[in-house]
Amino acid sequence: MADSREVMNIRQASQYLGVSPDTLYKYVNEQKIPAFKLGNRWRFKKSKLDQWMEEKSSESEFKSKKAKAAGQAAT
Repeated sequence: MADSREVMNIRQASQYLGVSPDTLYKYVNEQKIPAFKLGNRWRFKKSKLDQWMEEKSSESEFKSKKAKAAGQAAT
């Protein structure tokens, strides 16, 4: 992303995350992703998105390691 603003709008955040704006709106409505409203528009802090992605990545790694260990224990 050439424009590395700290606060992004829905279009910029969806491009940064590699998801559609519709998907991002869905995550916001389900409170799955950190966002805030400025006026009537959703805004996203890049640092919060980076932190959120790191947490999700760590959760996925933990779950896959746990599943792998459980599979090995069953054999």
